[in-house]
Amino acid sequence: VPNTVRSISPTKVLELRQQTQILWERYFSSIEKIVFTTLEIIRERLPKQPPRDGTVWNNSPGALLTLPQFSDSHLQFPFATEAHVDQFTAVVYCQLGSLVVPSSPLYRLTSSVARSKYVARIIIVWSNDKSPPPKTRWPTLPTHVPLNILQFTSDPNKPSISQRFYPHPLIQTAGVLSLDEDTVLTTDEVDFAFKVWMQFPDRIVGYPARSHYWDDAKGSWGYTSKWTNDYSIVLTGAAFYHRYYNVLYTEWLSPLLHKTVEQSQNCEDILMNFLVSHVTRRPPIKVTQRKQYKEQPSSGGRSPWNDPDHFIQRQTCLNTFAAVFGYMPLLRSNLRLDPVLFKDPVSNLRKKYRQIELVGS
Repeated sequence: VPNTVRSISPTKVLELRQQTQILWERYFSSIEKIVFTTLEIIRERLPKQPPRDGTVWNNSPGALLTLPQFSDSHLQFPFATEAHVDQFTAVVYCQLGSLVVPSSPLYRLTSSVARSKYVARIIIVWSNDKSPPPKTRWPTLPTHVPLNILQFTSDPNKPSISQRFYPHPLIQTAGVLSLDEDTVLTTDEVDFAFKVWMQFPDRIVGYPARSHYWDDAKGSWGYTSKWTNDYSIVLTGAAFYHRYYNVLYTEWLSPLLHKTVEQSQNCEDILMNFLVSHVTRRPPIKVTQRKQYKEQPSSGGRSPWNDPDHFIQRQTCLNTFAAVFGYMPLLRSNLRLDPVLFKDPVSNLRKKYRQIELVGS
């Protein structure tokens, strides 16, 4: 036995220690997790319930967060994708009832996304009492990029704001690009963010960053949109994530969390960040330098996203979510990923994403 133990390399010993820490954190670090782990083991022993091997239990995100009915591969991992990993589905959430004319943000956004060589489908989630514009008003898309318009009204039996994260059967790709209707992105920005997401399929990867902080004076969590050196939230108004999170968001989260979102008609993007950080225990990833990603109202009016009450609601949501989760899952990061040769004084022809440098910060 001593000879066998001594033959284990220090690197292997470190890996084993790290794995025991992961298992402790995931399954045994609280009474709640012990109970859920026990119930999960019992569930797998019930008749007609497919048992999962140790690979699921020992790898991220773990058995408690891997729904048996979802998998992108025979390995039964939600993020171990083998099919459709090289394409994404764009889901554009339309709440304002925007006009679709060549000069409108929605028209230009749809055109920019359709020019991406990685897009498989564009889905318009029309959450407005007005009828969506007919397809003849939308930009002409390549034949291999279908455009689907899904209309949802303010029917109380079918909540509206969370429909942007509903696991629609039309989403067949692992990657989902979540967009707001007044988002401004170039095709190069879309392509670069998708290439980054392919390296981190379990994380949120996108452009608009926000942060949370602890306010000692109020004794509660605060939410800020100020441009600082770190961030903990990447808003889903312009971000990639894995379609598995649509399933978790819809089927796994507490009904109290859904109720908070629906009552405020706000904060669904913050809740998605809570969910992803809870699953991965890692922060999201911001790409490039863009600060403003929303089209400014041309008439001088105020966008609902900039309304002071909208901001206060988000502060309230942040504390409600933390209370329901039992802790603050959001993690800070100061990492920003830029393309190779970004802003370098070399020939523009040597750069892969040439349009990104023309975008104002």
